[in-house]
Amino acid sequence: QVQLVESGGGLVQPGGSLRVSCAVSGSIFSINAMGWYRQAPGKERDLVAVITNDGSTNYADFVKGRFTISRDNDKKMVYLQMNSLKPEDTAVYYCNVDLKRHWYSGVQNYWGQGTQVTVSA
Repeated sequence: QVQLVESGGGLVQPGGSLRVSCAVSGSIFSINAMGWYRQAPGKERDLVAVITNDGSTNYADFVKGRFTISRDNDKKMVYLQMNSLKPEDTAVYYCNVDLKRHWYSGVQNYWGQGTQVTVSA
């Protein structure tokens, strides 16, 4: 079994910072891209940021310059550092990972359960 467990969400004031983390566990051969998505109430799930296994990153325009994605391959972790938070950043943040469970298997996609981030005064 593969598990993705997010942590670090919570309530923060506008302009504040928060870091969310995602731990990947289970029988895994290799991890490819790791990313963060978010979904606000009544809205679709949107890509926030993605990082490949060679460290290349890509960000949604609405977080560029404010959010930073990083990963620790040894710990099988991915992080999202969120600065200058705005009320419109309020959403459930989901971890998403492409990985191979065995050397002979194809790439599979997994989701975490999500962590709530609320930006409010």
